[in-house]
Amino acid sequence: MKFTRPRDLASVAIVGGLLAHLLLRLTYDSLPALPLLAGSTLFVIAVVETVFAFSLRARIQRRPGARPVQPLTAARAVVLAKASSVLGALMFGAWTGLLIFVLPVRDSFPAASNDLVAAVVGMIAALALTAAALWLEHCCKTPDESSGTD
Repeated sequence: MKFTRPRDLASVAIVGGLLAHLLLRLTYDSLPALPLLAGSTLFVIAVVETVFAFSLRARIQRRPGARPVQPLTAARAVVLAKASSVLGALMFGAWTGLLIFVLPVRDSFPAASNDLVAAVVGMIAALALTAAALWLEHCCKTPDESSGTD
């Protein structure tokens, strides 16, 4: 299995942003205002994955007091990391699409100013999730892989 490449995540983010922007252009006037912290759940997932990554890293490096890692546990962690990084990139694109849409229309629609803040919160949370997922994926390397060339 290969490590997640930044260009793959960038492609997902661009497609997500374009689709979100197109959808908003067609339906924004009929949508309700977004909750201010709509994207914050991604941040909660990012925190959980970061804590899991540090724990798993200690176990993989066989630090004193840490239980050994079962191969299936490490494989599940890699799958979680890959899925989370794609989700984070997709949501970053979607929140960016929203931001690009609401910036010029914030004076025309009363909800657009609130949605602007929600978009920024969502973008930050999506970046945090993507970073946490990439860190989790990195922490799943065996000690032999970490010392070699990538």
